[in-house]
Amino acid sequence: MPPTALPLTVDAAANASDAELAACAAQGDTQAFARIMRRHNQLLFRSARSILHSDADTEDALQDAYLRAWRAIGSFREEAKLSTWLVRIVINEALGRLRRRGAQVIPLDGHADTGDDDARDTQLADDPDRQPERLAMREDLRRLMERRIDRLPGAYRTVFVLRAVQELSVGETAEALQLPEATVRLRFFRARSLLREGLSRDIDLATGDAFAFDGARCDRIVARVLAALP
Repeated sequence: MPPTALPLTVDAAANASDAELAACAAQGDTQAFARIMRRHNQLLFRSARSILHSDADTEDALQDAYLRAWRAIGSFREEAKLSTWLVRIVINEALGRLRRRGAQVIPLDGHADTGDDDARDTQLADDPDRQPERLAMREDLRRLMERRIDRLPGAYRTVFVLRAVQELSVGETAEALQLPEATVRLRFFRARSLLREGLSRDIDLATGDAFAFDGARCDRIVARVLAALP
């Protein structure tokens, strides 16, 4: 990207590489920076959320991190991936917020629409994973997993989110967190072990509560039987 590159159009920004977008953003192209944000929002939100535990706090941190990135985008060099550079900024912002609150901080050292409603309905009926009850079950499991991830120690939680949820490589995670690769592997292994232990306990407790017959259900049956007695 030449230093006098013109601002990108919407279509051009969508197809541009991260390096091209960064070069244009460094010259004040807000359209290019908007594309950078849309391209990396999920990665950065999850990274900050793994530290702050609060959706609202994370959104605030992400906004401030983007403002920092905008001011510093001219210093970005292609030796690192833009996503890695952004992760460092948002993690530093999240950790800084914890420190300012006096909290204990543990160092880290789409598919196309066919337009055919009948075809979509047939596909939904044929795909058991897209049935309403299956989708509801997956939503419950997602919330359970998120709660368990939130309970991981901070040093493990961020590594797990980057490796398992965002599917970054060991090298990318190590570079983003500025940790040795061996440390990333160890923390990821430990995080998975803790999650398995926690989920196993949840399953054991849920099994004991399965098909419960107390409360409103019990009262309802008793009332019906009493009403039917001569």
